[in-house]
Amino acid sequence: MKSTTRGTLAAVITGIAAAMGAAATPAAAAGTVPVPVPLGGAEAALGTELPEVGGQVPLPTPVVPEPPRFVEGRLMPENTVPRLPVDGGLPGLELRAPLAHALDDGFDHVDVGLPASDVRTLTPGLALDAPLTNPSPGELPTFKQPELAVLAPVLRATPGADLTAGPGLGL
Repeated sequence: MKSTTRGTLAAVITGIAAAMGAAATPAAAAGTVPVPVPLGGAEAALGTELPEVGGQVPLPTPVVPEPPRFVEGRLMPENTVPRLPVDGGLPGLELRAPLAHALDDGFDHVDVGLPASDVRTLTPGLALDAPLTNPSPGELPTFKQPELAVLAPVLRATPGADLTAGPGLGL
């Protein structure tokens, strides 16, 4: 392969990679990736209007776990097994369907929108303390009741939905 051919091929590959990177940047900034469902071939084959369907798939978000905190009067950290945050999302869905009139040849439309929404969670954790008191100068630690607590999981989400109907196909 000539060097000019290799240079041209490298330039084309670089351009394609840059275009794909530029196309992926807005989706990553939004936190979701749009997913269209192509139904054009089925519409042509059946000779009728089919619903338009699309969705959004959320991108997972990396989150740093909370570090253990030491508290005065305890031998072990406050959250011995820390709760780990896990952020993600619920997928979204968009549906637009034609509604045929019963008495004439016209159409109306109905839209259903379920936007992607954030989900924030914390996994269960564990807090425990040793059955010994803190040593003080000149004294040995003494025994005490051990402490154990299970930290409950947390789930936060705000899903929503939109339902619209109107005259015409509403394109």
